[in-house]
Amino acid sequence: MTHGDLDQVDVEILKLLQHDASLTNKEVSLKLHKSIATIHERIRRLKEQGYIKRIVAILDRKKINRNLIAFSHVLLKEHTAKTLIEFETEVSKFAEVMECLQMTGAHDFILRIATRDMDDYHEFLRNKLATLPNITTVQSYFVLSEPKSETAYPI
Repeated sequence: MTHGDLDQVDVEILKLLQHDASLTNKEVSLKLHKSIATIHERIRRLKEQGYIKRIVAILDRKKINRNLIAFSHVLLKEHTAKTLIEFETEVSKFAEVMECLQMTGAHDFILRIATRDMDDYHEFLRNKLATLPNITTVQSYFVLSEPKSETAYPI
């Protein structure tokens, strides 16, 4: 298994932290049978090198009233570097947009959008997304259930 500059201890640290980033250095050190200082230094280095981009809490979206998830496929009229960058910049400002992914294929972007309900999504579409220049079409698909949702990458 090749991971660039990572050895097996680094990989094990990343696995542990992907599943529970609240683990203390002491808890990680006990699980991996390494000193706290070693774990502290390795985590610092993994952050510095960009393997760990940020540490966050993953919320239950339903408890914070974000009950509707939409995947909106967006097609733009023009595909110049300027128009692509402008779209990315503007759409990234919308709090409802959780992810913006530039794609190959029939659509230019896929947006993952979280709103309270269909009325909230409709308002977002009309008053925010549809106001952006250069959009040809938006096709939205709504999540009915979420049998699997992972944040940890297999390494």
